[in-house]
Amino acid sequence: MWSRITLVLLAAVMVSGYYLVRSSYEARRLFTEVDRAQNEGRKLEADHQRLLAERHAQATNLRVEQVARERLKMRAVSPAITQTVELSGRPASAAAGGQP
Repeated sequence: MWSRITLVLLAAVMVSGYYLVRSSYEARRLFTEVDRAQNEGRKLEADHQRLLAERHAQATNLRVEQVARERLKMRAVSPAITQTVELSGRPASAAAGGQP
């Protein structure tokens, strides 16, 4: 009778040991996965900050004017190139609300 109890207890210890090893392995695997995810998060945060800095640099007035001149072939407004438009035969001053 004692031999059966001993075998049952031995089997219980073996099963318990197996589950202990398995849970330890799973805990290490999950810890490694969390660590990798945190590293990826830090990399993404650094990229986000870099992209914000680049966007800020691209949006400066000097940069916008440079792109307008070079890519869009725009130029500054001057009286020499300004044209007035008359609406329905009235002078421009009348169209702006002045007396005809």
